[in-house]
Amino acid sequence: MDLGIEGKTALVLGGTQGLALSAARHLADAGAIVVLNGRDANKGSEAAAYLGSGTRFVQGDITQANDRVSIIDRTTALAGPPAILVTNSGGPPPGQFMDHDDATWEAALRNNMLGHIDMARRCLPPMIEAGWGRIVNITSFAVREPYPNLVLANAVRAGLHGAMATLAREVADRGVTVNNVLPGLMDTPALQRVYNAQSQRENISVDDARARMAESIPAKRLGTAEDFGPAVAFMCSQHAGYITGQNLTVDGGLVRALL
Repeated sequence: MDLGIEGKTALVLGGTQGLALSAARHLADAGAIVVLNGRDANKGSEAAAYLGSGTRFVQGDITQANDRVSIIDRTTALAGPPAILVTNSGGPPPGQFMDHDDATWEAALRNNMLGHIDMARRCLPPMIEAGWGRIVNITSFAVREPYPNLVLANAVRAGLHGAMATLAREVADRGVTVNNVLPGLMDTPALQRVYNAQSQRENISVDDARARMAESIPAKRLGTAEDFGPAVAFMCSQHAGYITGQNLTVDGGLVRALL
């Protein structure tokens, strides 16, 4: 399927590995000019070389205001203003409600909510001027069904969804869509930290913790990056122009919610 995004600039935050890198690959395959962002220059160079097709890398930390300005400015200089913004960042550390202090909460807010909101705000004016734009946030199924031992992710990602749901309605008549793609239990380094923590807390093997997690999913397996990337690319496509303010859950049937 032709996604109708050939030649459009796509900025993928935290795009040097895992789910976001899979999304970036499918955007590049569709002809988008992909700019990857991340904190690690070596990973960024490797990821850009892996994608090819004129992919660029811009180093920066979205928790830092100066870096956010630099990411947008350098992306625009290299490839033009982003017509597509994919937000993504590693999840906050696992733990229960009483495990985290103010500093940990504030770090989670900067990394998983406030940084993404500011990046969207900075990318919006050129999208509105062009009458076309896509903002897709990679978040978590925990927004729809809070997951045990992930209080930080359950809370701050829900805050991001509230802001983005409001934004989606404010720009729906300007050709800009705003959606979220929610991974379920995907076997990435972020999830590995969770089942490693469960293994230590419950005194069971890592393999047993991982197998138990997979068994909880109707599909009876953990998800992969390749299960996820095409869904993000579609939400960035021309075909998704009448879909906005929505949460697409890619989870093998894990979430039991009716809506």
